[in-house]
Amino acid sequence: MSDLITELRARATALGFNSVGVSFAAPAYRLDAYLRWVEDGRHGEMGYMARPDRVERRRNPQIILSGLQSIISVGLSYSSWQIPPYIAGDPSRGRISNYAWGVDYHDVMSPRLEELAAWLRGLDPGIKSRVYVDTGAVLERDHAETAGLGFTGKNTMLIAPRSGSWFFLGEILTTLALPPTPPAAMPSCGSCHRCLDACPTSAFPAPYELDPRRCISYLTIELKGWIPRDLRPLMGNWIYGCDICQAVCPFNRFAEPPLEPGFQPADIDSIMPPLLDILAMDEADFDERFRDSPIKRIKRSRLLRNACVAAGNWGDKSAVPALAKLLQDPDPILRGHAAWALHQVGAPQAQAVIAGALNTEQDDLVLQELIG
Repeated sequence: MSDLITELRARATALGFNSVGVSFAAPAYRLDAYLRWVEDGRHGEMGYMARPDRVERRRNPQIILSGLQSIISVGLSYSSWQIPPYIAGDPSRGRISNYAWGVDYHDVMSPRLEELAAWLRGLDPGIKSRVYVDTGAVLERDHAETAGLGFTGKNTMLIAPRSGSWFFLGEILTTLALPPTPPAAMPSCGSCHRCLDACPTSAFPAPYELDPRRCISYLTIELKGWIPRDLRPLMGNWIYGCDICQAVCPFNRFAEPPLEPGFQPADIDSIMPPLLDILAMDEADFDERFRDSPIKRIKRSRLLRNACVAAGNWGDKSAVPALAKLLQDPDPILRGHAAWALHQVGAPQAQAVIAGALNTEQDDLVLQELIG
């Protein structure tokens, strides 16, 4: 069986994965913490995290695949490039999490995992498997940690001691009984708490605990409705995701640029696009620009909602024409965030636009934003 693990690793490496490990098909060892997290309502609008059927699948992985024996976890590195300082400090540009600088990781990883699963079936036609990339009812970081891919940091991210945390996870659930690959002795965060201190929205109530409802990644990606007003000024110019708690992690100094060409940014605007360009996008523009990107999942309105918050934090009057146009958008949430941004700009041009919109707006929540 050790030869089989060696071959599995060789196959995974040939497919481009940076790490692979195996764990028994047992419930995740932090299952109780996850259940408390759900009971506390920290999943916010991520209702799928609390659905009874998905909770039961996490309790008993056999529900997912009858006869399940092993969980294969793989890691695939993404970008660790440093943004040039003259760009990184520009508030007129929107910040995008570096995992979304290139193509959608689902489209890269899923076919490769399917190919690896097909190789397993070639060993025995009776083998069954399920492939997941950030989609299944499995606590993937726990299973990957159990399989030896890293340790959990205080920011709740899985950290590989020699390469940091800039990597995606994927899983193959299989009926093939494979020997587990328990981790060697792992380091820990020790006394370091840079990630906790750096979070601008105080999303970590304690080490190893995340309250997504305050996390910029949740606010810009998962939250479909109104971003809480008290959190908007804390979001800076992030328009999709957030990298702060990982960027400050000392282990990420070991990270190297990814080998996967699809994860390389095409240009500087893929990393930090001008906010005025984003605010001016119509549906066709959005679909064209982000058709191969994970950003496509949040759709135009949510991205522009986030860009409105970033424009408000920028506070420059050059954003007024674009924000004024968005006050006519069919989406009331987008109109409301544009109104908030105009108040943040506060220039006479912005106040004139707000006064005009107050005469025509009929949505109560948007009116509240216009009133300020």
